[in-house]
Amino acid sequence: MSRLQEIIEHNTKFVLNKKYEKYKTTKFPDKKMVILTCMDTRLTELLPEAMNIGHGDAKIIKNAGAILSHPFGSIMRSILVAVYSLNAKEVFVVGHHDCGITGLSANPILDKAVLSGVTRDQIDMLRNAGIDIDNWLQGFSCVAESVEQSVNRIQRHPLFPKDVPVHGLLIDPETGKLDLLVDGYENLGLNQKEQMRHSI
Repeated sequence: MSRLQEIIEHNTKFVLNKKYEKYKTTKFPDKKMVILTCMDTRLTELLPEAMNIGHGDAKIIKNAGAILSHPFGSIMRSILVAVYSLNAKEVFVVGHHDCGITGLSANPILDKAVLSGVTRDQIDMLRNAGIDIDNWLQGFSCVAESVEQSVNRIQRHPLFPKDVPVHGLLIDPETGKLDLLVDGYENLGLNQKEQMRHSI
């Protein structure tokens, strides 16, 4: 049986048995949070548990490395939609130790693309069209610095509201331990009472 067929058969039983009922919620995040994190499989269930995020509590955006690489790409658009249309009041950028993007360079990916049938001419055509695929496929050397850069890019975006805190954290993919890198409340100059009111 193919993976697709396995999924379709499971889904048929899932719907018939009304297993979806326990997942009912609204499109608005109950804890008014939006989280940008990595697509690493180790974080799928660990991160929500480690952050006390239940079903429906947060908008979670995932990509390779929890990187905001383009100010007008789909990641920033999703954050802005979460804030302006879905009532998110705080942003959390959560990178993780032992990230597969650390030290990533374009050449190994492009070599594998060629082995899978992409031609060197196609790659050269992209470069000749002005697309910097080497930079686009490059990872980072330090995950903490990358998280801080993403936090700064969000905060400084011309369409991002100045009263929304943006936090930066690192999570251990083995234990779930969180390390605070950027306290978004401090960047806004909020005292403890204002922080509590802001989170409500």
